[in-house]
Amino acid sequence: MIDEWDLSATNLHRIRNRRYQVAVLPVGATEAHNLHLPEGSDVRHTTWVARRACELAWPRCESVVCLPTLPYGVDCNLMAYPLTIHVSQANLDAVVRDILVSLRHHEIRKTVILNGHGGNEFSPLIRQVQSDLDMHVFLCDWWKVGHDKYSEIFDAPDDHAGEFETSVGLALYPDLVEPDVAGSGRTRPFRFEALRRGWVRTSRDFSRAGDHCGVGDPSRATAEKGRAYLDLVCTRIADFLVELAGTGIDAHFPHEP
Repeated sequence: MIDEWDLSATNLHRIRNRRYQVAVLPVGATEAHNLHLPEGSDVRHTTWVARRACELAWPRCESVVCLPTLPYGVDCNLMAYPLTIHVSQANLDAVVRDILVSLRHHEIRKTVILNGHGGNEFSPLIRQVQSDLDMHVFLCDWWKVGHDKYSEIFDAPDDHAGEFETSVGLALYPDLVEPDVAGSGRTRPFRFEALRRGWVRTSRDFSRAGDHCGVGDPSRATAEKGRAYLDLVCTRIADFLVELAGTGIDAHFPHEP
């Protein structure tokens, strides 16, 4: 059976008989994730979440389509680690904009960018696209979707390649996770109180914070935790996709009438 929600699997014969309402564009990154997780963690996580959410949504609306994942992101602050692949935000925006223009040409006016990397910043692009084109673009950082339930699943706050991402890796691709070589995830704190408290921000060079590109303790990770969070996230995203697909665009969209 062909999954008609999967653009890479369906075909012109089937597409001509569909009226897709919502496109999902997953965007990841290729970078170090501590010493024990694969370089493509962000690509693998985001692809799986996007596909699972579309799969869950499809029986209820049959009008969502999942695009292939963009595998590279903004990683200039991780270039100290071998084979990190960096694409500037300007170039990433240019590719995403061209994809959005193509979707609008094919009369898809609602798109969800499913972002899987904290270094990617799409808000300015979305603001401009919605000003220039007759379409609506929504940004979802998938790892944030279940933050209100985070403490019910995980033991401690996390940041990069710690308990959270290791748990997701154990749930999705345990054969690629090597816990025995993982770094501790301990990092040097900021020396300024304003940065520590969060009311001043800066770009973080991971190599200045530690030597293994990990922020957060991976030793507490389990596959069960990863599955619990993924189930929560994918269900919520799928519900949104169904609602979005079934809502017509009027003069007040996406606001209430």
